[in-house]
Amino acid sequence: MALAPDLAVRADPRLIVPLDVPTVQEARALVAAIGEAASFYKVGLELFATGGGMDLARELKAAGKQVFLDWKLHDIGTTVERSAAVLAQAGCDFLTVHAEPQVLAAAVRARGDSNLKILGVTVLTSLTDADLVEMGFSETARQLVERRIRHAIAAGADGVIASPHEAELARRLGGKDFLVVTPGVRPDWSAKNDQARAATPADALRAGASHIVCGRPITAAADPREAALRVAAEMAGV
Repeated sequence: MALAPDLAVRADPRLIVPLDVPTVQEARALVAAIGEAASFYKVGLELFATGGGMDLARELKAAGKQVFLDWKLHDIGTTVERSAAVLAQAGCDFLTVHAEPQVLAAAVRARGDSNLKILGVTVLTSLTDADLVEMGFSETARQLVERRIRHAIAAGADGVIASPHEAELARRLGGKDFLVVTPGVRPDWSAKNDQARAATPADALRAGASHIVCGRPITAAADPREAALRVAAEMAGV
């Protein structure tokens, strides 16, 4: 089933809905259920692993949607550069790579004159300071996020992925045109699930986010369209 273009998109383009489902068929059904209430979708590793993630990304683009490839590329520079160069030709909008200097620089080179935006992943929103200590880091989450924001800026990346609690820091360091995409966004009426550093949609935007990623409050709702509109309403005016 191909995705038909929406004739009247009422969505907030700052809202990104993750298609974190096991199959492309389920992703298509979710997009159809949300309808005009969202215009920006995240295609992550789960759909990439099915082998149909890129086909879905192309369908979404043909339907007038924006697409965020959240694949968190992390390898030697040559491999990242070759992979990102292929993805840059697909017409997608955002691509994540780990915010390490060599990885960032390779992805920035690879995008060329395409419209693909390179975003550095700072610290996953499921991680706490205690988790980082267990992993061998001596820095707090905020300190590590700041270091990785600076890496992204130095490499010429377009922005970062950071929790709502570090959005203000990313905005201050990166400037007004820097993209600050915040996962871990949970409306007051929803559960936090596995997000250790969450915030509401409005609070994330006020802190400096340019885009928010809001998943289960929308995708697990009995009516995903209504839930997406409810989140968009919280974002209105911010």
